[in-house]
Amino acid sequence: MPGNRAVAYKGPGEVEVLDTPYPEFELRDGPGVNPANVGRKVPHGAILRTVATNICGSDQHMVRGRTTAPAGLVLGHEITGEVVEVGPGVEFIKVGDIVSVPFNIACGRCKNCKEGKTGICLNVNPERPGSAYGYVDMGGWIGGQAEYVLVPYADWNLLKFPDRDQALEKILDLTMLSDIFPTGFHGAVTAGVGPGSTVYIAGAGPVGIAAAVGAQLLGAACVIVGDLNAERLAQATSIGCETVDVSKGDPRDQIAEILGTPEVDAGVDAVGFEARGHGADASQEAPATVLNSLMDVTAAGGALGIPGLYVTGDPGGVDEAAKTGSLSLRLGLGWAKSLSLTTGQCPVMKYNHRLMQAILNDKVQIGKAVNATPISLEDAPRGYAEFDGGAAKKYVLNPNGYL
Repeated sequence: MPGNRAVAYKGPGEVEVLDTPYPEFELRDGPGVNPANVGRKVPHGAILRTVATNICGSDQHMVRGRTTAPAGLVLGHEITGEVVEVGPGVEFIKVGDIVSVPFNIACGRCKNCKEGKTGICLNVNPERPGSAYGYVDMGGWIGGQAEYVLVPYADWNLLKFPDRDQALEKILDLTMLSDIFPTGFHGAVTAGVGPGSTVYIAGAGPVGIAAAVGAQLLGAACVIVGDLNAERLAQATSIGCETVDVSKGDPRDQIAEILGTPEVDAGVDAVGFEARGHGADASQEAPATVLNSLMDVTAAGGALGIPGLYVTGDPGGVDEAAKTGSLSLRLGLGWAKSLSLTTGQCPVMKYNHRLMQAILNDKVQIGKAVNATPISLEDAPRGYAEFDGGAAKKYVLNPNGYL
């Protein structure tokens, strides 16, 4: 049996690469594993040799110490792999398949899964609906920033690529199907983006750029991306977006300069709970800023897609309310403007097959758009540090030399 190496959360600001057990078709006790899941049998699972596994902004929240993640938690929910073993209950997925793993873990059997709500599966997390690999309070399924990883309900969860050689040729695009491309696209879809739309996307990190690419695919006439980071704004410009530097003031004024009106048809929050203020307050954390700003700049009758992460527990919150995820929102303004808001995990399986086809048929180059940058598994601590410092890159870990 081979060994296994993985990236684990060590403490605020620190990750480490360590030896960890090779996956089994049973959940064992360990950091972050829900006690009710210990001993859970996984005959329906597959073990993957990781082809590519990405560092996500959601991982950074944990690494910064902004969640209740325990030390030793193996990280990673953006996984692409080659199947090396299957359990006795797996019928259609075969050894040798190259597959994308939706970050949502879903059973395919519960009411929510049958309705396509795979982000809030009822059967995989004893604590609450919804689960993910290598994430705090998500049931304790081991993360995929590793050489090998277990995927439950393999026939349901895995997206098989139709041609191995083609998949490996386009792997820096296809690896984005596990999370950020569907998540960004979901933000644009739930914001109501369509042909001729104007859209403002708060955040020029990888999810914000993915939302911008999604808005372009949906036919938006003008995509505006706002951020504090000049390098990330330049990345947005490189894919044909207009940009707003929120350190210079209210986005409303800059949007008016671009469009001739201070409002857009659709708004997307790709920032989440560690948002900062605008203008003179840009150095201060103000977690409700983005949501309130989007309600201000989105036209009456419009919609907000909110793929940015918000949590129920934030030890580093700016006040007692923020530590429990309670924010001071201008809900009255949103109500008066009849705005629709969509929150929560993206149901990846709703979009990943069609987005795969867009990649394979050369309709989009999402890897180039987010500046996909391969690094070794052992270089993960450097990748986390540089990403946390604002690098305009999407770090793709290469544990087994496929890239």
